[in-house]
Amino acid sequence: MSTKKAGKKETGGEFDVGLGGIFKGLGDLVEKLSDLAEKGEEFKKTGEIKGLDKNLSGLFGISIKVGGLGADKIKVEPFGNIHKDKKGEAVVDEVREPIVDVFEESDHTMIVAEMPGVDEKNISLNLKDDILQISAETRGKKYHKEIFLKESFTKDKMIHTYKNGILEIKLMK
Repeated sequence: MSTKKAGKKETGGEFDVGLGGIFKGLGDLVEKLSDLAEKGEEFKKTGEIKGLDKNLSGLFGISIKVGGLGADKIKVEPFGNIHKDKKGEAVVDEVREPIVDVFEESDHTMIVAEMPGVDEKNISLNLKDDILQISAETRGKKYHKEIFLKESFTKDKMIHTYKNGILEIKLMK
């Protein structure tokens, strides 16, 4: 059954908004997260799943970036600590992957990472050529992310600040 409502085509509860595969993929993701929530005792709107282990909670999310060099360029990146193992089953790691954005500017590359709940003294940055590793560990929170950069940098050209859970790293070209 197909009906027309306010300029959108409705087909059995689905909407055709012209972006097809993206919304189907997001719908599949929501369905999988719902399945994960049934295995846990609690599922919060943030995506955090508790009840998997007394001292371990799961967080999964996606960051969708539109734009870049081509107007049709869409990049979907996961973050959190839930992923699939070799058998294809969801597992929860102790270490979370933070949300990271990389901005290429004419004179520098800016990396912004969200790592709430840690102190600046607990953050470790390791830069080797074109690979930047970000790690942080404090009571109950562990983060790790490896970022592949478009070019090589040296540590002496790196400046970083951390405030209110946001780490900003500037790599000068």
